[in-house]
Amino acid sequence: MTTVVCPGSFDPITLGHLDVVRRAATMFDDVIVGVAKNPGKSGLLDLETRAELVRAAVFGAAQTEPTMARVHVAVVPGLLVDFCREAGAVAVVKGLRGGADFDAEQPMALMNRHLSGVETIFLPGDQRYAHIASSLVKDIARHGGPVDDLVPAGVTEALRSALGQLPTGS
Repeated sequence: MTTVVCPGSFDPITLGHLDVVRRAATMFDDVIVGVAKNPGKSGLLDLETRAELVRAAVFGAAQTEPTMARVHVAVVPGLLVDFCREAGAVAVVKGLRGGADFDAEQPMALMNRHLSGVETIFLPGDQRYAHIASSLVKDIARHGGPVDDLVPAGVTEALRSALGQLPTGS
């Protein structure tokens, strides 16, 4: 069985993230979405809320896509390479929207290989989602803008709640 980890902070999970997970699930036997705390980012949603939103998105997708039933969600408590080792993962799978993502991800991929030998596989993002970034989604939500078409079901409500906003239509 080939296990891979799709790590990220997922603050919040977007349709672009879900697309990368979906495609990884068609290529590997077992996909673990590793929800991690990134100390370099100021999170809006707490770690457990992010993990629950990812679980809900994966569960929702699994209702119509059998390969998504092989996707599991876990919190990464420390170093990604330690998590991969404990999970028996052969690789890390990351989505790239463009060159800036590659520039940010390459040093991490090289360090992960240096520390543990785990390789990183880069999947080019689907162009339908190339403009979607969690930071942009949060910014739009902070200003009361629509984000429903950028994130899986339930995420908009979680964002509005975290921002202390009333639900749309209230």
